[in-house]
Amino acid sequence: MGEIYLPKIKRKRSKLHGWGVFAEEGLNKNKRIIRYEGEKISSKESEDREDRYLRRGEIWCFRINTHWVIDANVRGNVARFINHSCTPNCYANIIGGVIWIIAGKRIEEGEELAYDYHTDGDKEIPCRCRPGCQTWL
Repeated sequence: MGEIYLPKIKRKRSKLHGWGVFAEEGLNKNKRIIRYEGEKISSKESEDREDRYLRRGEIWCFRINTHWVIDANVRGNVARFINHSCTPNCYANIIGGVIWIIAGKRIEEGEELAYDYHTDGDKEIPCRCRPGCQTWL
């Protein structure tokens, strides 16, 4: 099987929140952009970490299934800086135990990447995807 070409992306300051990730080239719909990487921990172990991160207004843990979570705050890559949006241009998909961030539509060069986090947490962080958004993460 051939190697997957991953497009060029860059972390920089975001108008949505803190840091964001931006396309440095045009991306076609359904293009795999980047793996969401970090330490693989048990769901039980992630509970304490998630509480600690939430107190700082951060979400770093991505649930793979009921047993496992990826904590991108430990050994994570730039994918951890992709912001949430209620109207995203990307989506996350777990393929063979790997979390992929994938283009949900055509993305132009310079456009910020965002996906819906679909959190099931305590709804403590206000969404900043657009002015007046009423969603809480």
